[in-house]
Amino acid sequence: MSELGQRLKQARLEKRMSLDDLQEATKIRTRYLEAIEEENYKVLPGSFYVRAFIKSYAEAVGLDPNEVLNMYQGTVPAAPPEPTVETIRTPRRNSARSTDRLSKWASTIMVVSFVLLIAAIVYYFVVVNNKGGSSGAINEPNRLTDTADPNATSVPSPAPGSGGGATATTTPTPTPTPSATPTPTPTPGGALTLVNSSNSLDNYTAVGGKLDITVTAAGTQCWYRVDSFPNNSKKMEKQGTLKQGETETFSLTTTAQIRVGAANAAKITVNGQELNVGDASNPKNIKITLQPQP
Repeated sequence: MSELGQRLKQARLEKRMSLDDLQEATKIRTRYLEAIEEENYKVLPGSFYVRAFIKSYAEAVGLDPNEVLNMYQGTVPAAPPEPTVETIRTPRRNSARSTDRLSKWASTIMVVSFVLLIAAIVYYFVVVNNKGGSSGAINEPNRLTDTADPNATSVPSPAPGSGGGATATTTPTPTPTPSATPTPTPTPGGALTLVNSSNSLDNYTAVGGKLDITVTAAGTQCWYRVDSFPNNSKKMEKQGTLKQGETETFSLTTTAQIRVGAANAAKITVNGQELNVGDASNPKNIKITLQPQP
């Protein structure tokens, strides 16, 4: 053990510090601390770490690290020279000038674009609108003068040399007014006739062209379903649940069947006639056979 290792170890022992205590204080592993005391620097990672670890060791045991390193300069391996980094100065003047030029060009383009936009708007509102208004004003008299009244009466001018006799006039021929063709209206639905009735099914007949059906929820809510029979095939028109006061209307030109979940919760009207569905809480089916007028 050389003088450097002895001095560091002696200072540690005077501080009554074990290698574990020194490891806790310097955060340097115990085997590195032992290598420093024995000056076995090959164990350490490199010369830079040798000087750094000796400096931390000296500080932990109360010695001046610079004095220790200077005193035993020959024993401690020298630190490798730091590589010189040559700084390259990039000319910024040119880039700054280029940036200024680009910003100036961008500003100029924006100003020119704004001016052109304003000019286009002014041209549209002033020139185009005035041109359209003037052309409309000029063409209007032409329409008035060019259009001749087909019912106008031509008055012949007197022959030259004739005396001051009466002027002959032509009597206009009255134009017959065409009579309006009446628009056919759909045949309204006729009154309903109850054919038979049971607890779950009522059969009605109606003579006419259509069935105007209204289903209204009279209770808290009411489930319903309406079917039609085009070409004698059953087709569901709609089903759902109505809340109190809600109404669904249907206009059908075929036989119809109405089904409600509870008879006492529904109000059904067909062609303006309210049907008597009863006051039971059971489901109710109503079939209305649409018959053609005789």
